[in-house]
Formats: sequence, C-alpha cells, structure tokens
Amino acid sequence: MVTEASRAVFLSYASQDAEAAQRICEGLRAAGIEVWFDQSELRGGDAWDASIRRQIKTCALFIPVISRTTHDRIEGYFRLEWKLAVDRSHLIATDQAFLLPVVIDDTGKGDERVPERFREVQWTRVPGGEAPPAFVELVKRLLSGELSESIGTRAAAATTTRTSVVSSRRSKAVVFTTIAVAIVALGYAWSRLVPSKRGAQVAAATAPAIQSSAVTVAAFNPPAHSIAVLPFVNLSGDKDQEYFSDGLTEELLNSLAEIDGLQVAARTSAFSFKGQDNDIGTIARKLNVGAVLEGSVRRSANTIRITAQLINAVTGFHLWSKSYDRDLGDVLKLQTEIATAVASALKVTLLGDVAAKVELGGTHNPAAFNAYLWGTKEFVSRHELENLPAALEAYTEAIRLDPHYALAMAGRSIILSYGAAEAATPAAAREGFEKAQADAQKAIALAPELAQAHLALATVFELGTLDFTRASEEYERALALAPGNAQVLRISGLFATYMGHIDAGLAAARRAVVLDPLARDSRSVLGRALYAARRYEEAIAVLSEGIILDPDDKAFYTYRGFAYYALGALESARASCETSRDYAGNQWCLAVTYDKLNKHADAEAEISKLKASFGDVMAYQYAAFYAQRGDNLKALEWLGTALRLRDAGLESLRTDSLMDPIRQEPRFQTVMRELKFP
Repeated sequence: MVTEASRAVFLSYASQDAEAAQRICEGLRAAGIEVWFDQSELRGGDAWDASIRRQIKTCALFIPVISRTTHDRIEGYFRLEWKLAVDRSHLIATDQAFLLPVVIDDTGKGDERVPERFREVQWTRVPGGEAPPAFVELVKRLLSGELSESIGTRAAAATTTRTSVVSSRRSKAVVFTTIAVAIVALGYAWSRLVPSKRGAQVAAATAPAIQSSAVTVAAFNPPAHSIAVLPFVNLSGDKDQEYFSDGLTEELLNSLAEIDGLQVAARTSAFSFKGQDNDIGTIARKLNVGAVLEGSVRRSANTIRITAQLINAVTGFHLWSKSYDRDLGDVLKLQTEIATAVASALKVTLLGDVAAKVELGGTHNPAAFNAYLWGTKEFVSRHELENLPAALEAYTEAIRLDPHYALAMAGRSIILSYGAAEAATPAAAREGFEKAQADAQKAIALAPELAQAHLALATVFELGTLDFTRASEEYERALALAPGNAQVLRISGLFATYMGHIDAGLAAARRAVVLDPLARDSRSVLGRALYAARRYEEAIAVLSEGIILDPDDKAFYTYRGFAYYALGALESARASCETSRDYAGNQWCLAVTYDKLNKHADAEAEISKLKASFGDVMAYQYAAFYAQRGDNLKALEWLGTALRLRDAGLESLRTDSLMDPIRQEPRFQTVMRELKFP
C-alpha cells in the first residue's frame, strides 16, 4: 500500500490486462518505487470513487496501461481514471510530464478512443508488462524531476529510426558500421534509415541510478526567431511523388538555416511529426520553437504549386501565408522567395545576399533537381551498403544533367567515401576515395561557400587518408559556413573530441542536441563524445536516454557497456553488451568484458567470431582487446596492422582509454607520431 500518494505512481489498467499490470507494478516496487495498484474485484461506490480521485489528484506519475483490450472492451471505471488524469493534466500546462502511457502490445496511437492528451506524450513500450531496467530508470528520473515533459515526448515522436555506427572508432572496413553518420554532407538527419521495432522487448543492463542527466531539457521558452519546418503535404494525388514534397521541404529547411539570425529545428525533429495528428502548440513545445512553417505541394508535369503558412506557436495566429505557382525550373528562386518572406514575417534582419546563400550549389534544371531529390530519398531510406547503388545512380544522373550541380557532387562524394571505407581490398578503397575526393574538390571549386562540399572533403581526409589536420580544417570551414546545422555540429564535434579538443567537441555536440532534440543521433554522438572525454557517468546517462528514444539501436548498448567497463562496473557492462549477441560491436565489448571477468574462454570465443567474420579489417578492435588483456606484444602487432591498412578506427587513438596499457610503449608512440594528430 502506498504511504505517501504525492510521491507515488498510479497504475491504471483494464481487468483484462491485470497480469501485465501486476508485472509492471512488481518491477517498479522492486526498485523502491511506490505504486498505487488497485486490485479490488469490485470497483465503484462512494468510498472507492473518493479514494481514486484523491490518488490521481496527488500522485506524482499516472501510468495508463494501453493494449488492444483497452480499445475493444471499454470499462467505465477504468475510463473514469483516464478522464481524471486528463483533467488534471489540463489544469497545469507543465504537468503533462505526469502522464506516462505504457503500451504492452503493438497497439498504435491512431485509435481515437485513446484520449488525445495521452497521444501528445511519450508512449513507452513494455511488451507483456516485463518492464526493462531502462523503463524503471525513466520512471525514477521522472519522479525525481530530472526529466521535463519534452524528454518524455521525444521518445514518442521518434517513430522511425536508423541503425547507427557501431564502433566509436568508425573502423573503415567493419561492415556492421552503417553509413548513417557519413551522410552529413547532405545536411539531413538520418534517423529514418531503419524502421524502429517498438514492440521488441529491451533486455537492457541493470544500471546504477544516474544522479544527474548530461542533457538539461529546458521548459517551453522558445528563443527569438526560432522555427520548425514541418513536412509539406503531398497533394499531387500520387503517393510515389511524396519523395518530391519531402525533398522540397528539406531543401526549404536548409535554405532557412542559411539565414543569419534564424534558429531552425533540424530535419529529424521536424519530420518526426509526419503522419501524426499533433496541434501546432504541442509540436512547438516539443521542439522549443516560437514559429512553425507548414504547407502543401502540388506537382504536375512541368509546374508546381506550393502553399505555405507561418504560425506563431505562442499565440496560434497566422503570421504569413501565400500560394506560389511556378515552373519546376524556378524552384531555387521559389525557395529564396519563401525563405525571405518567412524571415521578414519573423522580423529577422537579412544580412548579405540571401539568394546567394539559398541557391548556392543548386540547379535550375528541373530534371536534375528531380534526380537529386530521388537520390536523397533512396539514401535516407537505406542502411546497407549494397542498397546504395540506386542513390549513387540518381546523383550521377543529376550531375550528368547539370555538370555544375555542386550539391549532387557533394552527396555522391559521401557515398563514394563510405563505399571505399567498406571496400574489400586496399586497391578498391584507394579507387573509391580518389573518386570521392575528386567530386568533393569539384564541388568546392563550383561553390566555395558550400558547407556540404567541405564536409565531403573532410570525410575523405578523415576516413580515406587519415590526414586529420586537413580533415580538421575542412570541418572547421563547414562549421563556419553552417553554424546552425545540427549534422555539421554532430560530426565535427565528435571528430574534435577524438582529436583531443574536448571542450570544443562537447560544446558542438550539446548544441546539436538543442537544435535537434528529437533525434536520437544527438544522444548517440553526445554519448560517444562524453565517453571519449572520459566522463563516463555522464555518458551512461545520455546513452540511457538514447535507449529510451530508440531501444533497438544496438550501438547504444555497446557504448554504454564500455562506459560501465571504464567505471569498473563489469556486470553492468556485460549485461548491456549481451543485449544483442549477434551485433559485432557488442561482441567486441563482450570479449573485453569477459576477459576482465576471467571468463577467458568466452572472451576468445567472441574474438574468434569477429576474426572469422571480418578478418584483419577489425585490426584496431583486436589491438584494444589485447591491450586490455595485457598482451602488449599482440596489441602492438595489431596496431601496426591497423596503421598499414589505414584503419579509420585510429582516429580515436589519442583519447581511447582502452589503449592506455600500451600508451607508453615506443611502438605506440611511433604510431601516434605517424598519424600527426592536430
């Protein structure tokens, strides 16, 4: 029985879901959390009614259990509890954080019988009521007041995700490393590459409670001149044309981001609301923006009609709206018109030639523009290397149609770089990087101020030649040209941290979280940067938040496992990395952890799996394993192999704590001098 209702969790459930609710209750109580769990068979009556009203009025957190049975069999008292909770949440705007709907099956948000208020906040998946430690940790942090409403709502908004890079080393030949981070040159956030399987149970590690979050989430207090661009609705009557409306929205978003004085929510966060029935006020609160731009696109053979409207998210009033009818070849000019009109409506003082910024690197060729948008659609909807030819072909077609299309060249350069990074032979890798470098340099020659082109060249230097000094110069140039681009901040920030520039790297990674709060990529990069900075408890907190956002991203468990390992919490490290045993990053983590736990045979088994699957291309990871084992000779031999193969994992050598046991060895120092870290 609850002793202090004001500190308790109220668990609301239909009788058909009693067993699952019981499991949730037991999981929370085992963690020391007080739970009001009414198990009476006979509900109703004045006494019951008064008690329930009192508990819901004073509880700290209301958890409704949602399932198909709650849709199919409506119970009066159960629904009364929901109504009371919704009524309370409406009383105080900021009290929305007290709602935490829990879904025990594959039920979606579309059913209108679920209160709209519940659909505005996070839906946490707890299949069958078997609450994972990550869920228990979330409840603890909500009860402690560490997480505001927006941290909860981020998880619900991130309905589509991608598989992220496994190893913080981004080893060039590890096929499990995805191309997602590579695509920063396009200016898009890549969290949509792999559909999230939200119904899958998360077997997360039993983690010690984190005392404070590394990410502070501000209350709704939007900065001046802050805006989100929602996906424009495709009105062409052909669903296959959706790539065009999405792509055009993204181009417009990027155009607005080029305007000095505007803070634009990044693509991942803005597009996470696509297909959802959220009001403007809710979206604005989740993104912490003062204005929202929305609209529609209707395309015919050679013409396009765009209707756009700008809404003040605080007052709900329209600031500006207009319809445009243009030839497809005038799309660049149209982007400039809309961007200028939006800036004017927001009272932003335009500095310099806005058209020159917006139209930089673009094309006036309708067919080339169409091919570019199609290539981008193929790029963001794929995650495996073998699926990239369609995107590469589309960018190549765009360049054929317009040989001066710098954006398309920058995009193709990125594809070529990551294809080369995964090449099976050194010769194929060299050829791929040479082509990628040629594209990047031509894009820069065509548009010297194009940030994406400098990002593409930085990628070549970082992964292809390990020329970290030139890579750093190109990242700095890209950052100077696009300081409000969340992807530029993310990737340049992580690189800076690896180079040992901790303060600058973490500042950039944190800024990316502010600009793209719903992107779980933001948590991934910040968590890895904190790990590289040896701020392990903060890294665990951020990576745990990432797991809440996307429990199917296996890399989060790898990084968190290594952070636990660094703290000496070996059992937590083991549990975290055992989440997905078929994942190469977790196999590597388990090999290191098992060895430290004196499970040497198990450690050898994990390393043998990696060697059988990847051969020498995981040389850096093998070097780290043997360094931790204390076999310095083998560690140095594998480190030499990594240098000979130009393994991109070497970029983290300066900060990697796993390499500390051999850091003073003369051969290690030779490798460090060879790499010439800036």
